[in-house]
Amino acid sequence: MELPLIYAGVSKEERAERAKAAMRAVDLETRMHHRPNELSGGQSQRVAVARALVNNPSILLADEPTGALDSATGNEIMILFEQLWKQGNTIVLVTHEADVATRARRVIHIRDGKVEKDEQIR
Repeated sequence: MELPLIYAGVSKEERAERAKAAMRAVDLETRMHHRPNELSGGQSQRVAVARALVNNPSILLADEPTGALDSATGNEIMILFEQLWKQGNTIVLVTHEADVATRARRVIHIRDGKVEKDEQIR
């Protein structure tokens, strides 16, 4: 969790606080001291989101964030993204799953490297 902050030159105390806040943001504060092999697939994905959030990015890029998850866990991740969006985060999500895409505000269909359709959903 703290690795991006180490590269950014953030102090040890600040790294710990920001990592804790990021884990809180994805509802995993109680799992902070667990090793990766002690987390479920959904929890591991939430940790990846928290790691991305730890540097307060202006945009969050998610490439197939639900791809390796069952539908219930994928739904949890999408709920998390919706919460993050409501908090003001910009999220660009790439997916091949139509049900995931329908939850977006804007969907851009790309075929053979070209924009095929660009639609506002909500």
